[in-house]
Amino acid sequence: MAIKHNQQIQKNHFHKDWQRRVRCHFDQPGRKLRRRNARVAKAAAVAPRPVDKLRPVVRCPTIKYNRRVRAGRGFTLAELKAAAIPRKLAPTIGISVDPRRQNISEESLKANVERLQEYKKRLILFPRRHGKTKTGDASAEDVKAAKKGDTLSSIASVLPIKNVIEFTEAKIGSVEKTESPYKTLRAARSEARLVGVRAKRAQAKADEKESAKK
Repeated sequence: MAIKHNQQIQKNHFHKDWQRRVRCHFDQPGRKLRRRNARVAKAAAVAPRPVDKLRPVVRCPTIKYNRRVRAGRGFTLAELKAAAIPRKLAPTIGISVDPRRQNISEESLKANVERLQEYKKRLILFPRRHGKTKTGDASAEDVKAAKKGDTLSSIASVLPIKNVIEFTEAKIGSVEKTESPYKTLRAARSEARLVGVRAKRAQAKADEKESAKK
């Protein structure tokens, strides 16, 4: 085909002075130091309280990542109840709470309850008023030992969340061959869907036999 027109350049806006509007992050080393100093200042301000909160262990979503575990938003109300921690007390002692999350497996519920119980063993609760202790408050010796401890304490370093994927390898011939789960589910779905049609067909055959006998 013949080329039409004289190949003129379209009137696009190539004359925007983008060099003046581009932003270069040459301040990255300075901002890195500023963030570190802010973390140190925050840790010193809240000391001897940890700088973070206790988070639950949750599974990553989707089939691709559900082998991994990570820190969740907060503990469920069922987990707090099983660990004997009041829901209103939990945020005041460094435990994050998420009332919207639900436990869909006994495994996750048990793991997070054990995590809460381990946290309670390590917890040193200071009295709110000097010289007036209540039930659950730490002793004077524990309070002194905590004040002399490291100010940059972190719950994530004391109670880390580890990914441990346990599986065993086997030879191809050593594994027993079973029916495919996909076929089993499809067969069950088909039987449930066609139960009425098959019952009607069986009734029709039975009626034909009865009529043939007469």
